[in-house]
Amino acid sequence: MGDPRFFVNTGPYTLAAVAQALGCKAPCRELVVTGLAGLENAGPHHLSFLGSKRLAAKLHETRAGAVLVREDMASRVPMGSTAIVVENPFIAWAKAAALFYSVPEVVAGVHPTAVIAHDAVVDATAQIGPNVVIGSHAEIGQRCRIDAGAIIGDGVVLGTDCRIHAHVSISHAVLGARVTLFPGVRIGQEGFGFTPTEYGFLTLPQLGIVVLGDDVEIGANTTVDRGAMSDTVIGAGTRIDNLVQVGHGVRIGRCCAISGHVGLSGSCVLDDYVTIGGQAGLADHVHVGARAQIGAKAGVMSNIAPGTTVLGSPAQPVREFFKEVATLRRLVRSGGNSK
Repeated sequence: MGDPRFFVNTGPYTLAAVAQALGCKAPCRELVVTGLAGLENAGPHHLSFLGSKRLAAKLHETRAGAVLVREDMASRVPMGSTAIVVENPFIAWAKAAALFYSVPEVVAGVHPTAVIAHDAVVDATAQIGPNVVIGSHAEIGQRCRIDAGAIIGDGVVLGTDCRIHAHVSISHAVLGARVTLFPGVRIGQEGFGFTPTEYGFLTLPQLGIVVLGDDVEIGANTTVDRGAMSDTVIGAGTRIDNLVQVGHGVRIGRCCAISGHVGLSGSCVLDDYVTIGGQAGLADHVHVGARAQIGAKAGVMSNIAPGTTVLGSPAQPVREFFKEVATLRRLVRSGGNSK
């Protein structure tokens, strides 16, 4: 793991140092760990992890020097490997990755090809890359990094520690702290708002903005339209995958997870902790309750109650969906005779 052409390994570390970083008990064995690897690829000086009991066969065959495991799997770590017992191997693995491959520090400065309006406010600790454009009255917070070719429109505000990747464009938006926008993201453009007339379509004014909460991450080539009569809001901690369309006036709560190719029509409301599978679509003005789960390719036409899991198009509760599937299978097997 971690091709040196792209990732800088800060190791090696002793097992004791790794355990300290993970906040767990250090094993008695003395071992120097040079890097991270999957169970099947790890060598005697690698750290690996077991995230699921379904992969126990790979655990038995691993050559890893140390393995992050839950307590109930520690006895199954093979001879020659050391078990590091943790409460949650996935969380421990993320911390280990952050130890060995830390995020590069921001290098303060402005590239000579950047174009910055005279009245923009750019903090001295920010890193502004080649061919970046920053508009009038824009504000760039402390330790922000803006990569090549990004465009920050007039009046846009970036909070502290934002990471704006290459060729992102932002207009009519206010971003909180630690927001990450991956390459090609478009924030704040006009929404799909118009009314038909006898002479064609008449564009309606889009007078809202986009508000992104702290720790929001938005994947490559996703678009977030600004509001028409109210703001488009994405709550703190929400993660949005690549190639997602967020329509005007959508309001997304905290810590939602939205997979690729999802489409959210105008004025949808998602409460906190909603998850949406890939290629699902939501009709306009739909309200999804907290902790609801929407399956891949679902077509949501009406409101969803909190905590409900839905599948299918039109979307329906998961039990009803599978009941209908089972009924159709019985009909097919019986040659269409429902008796």
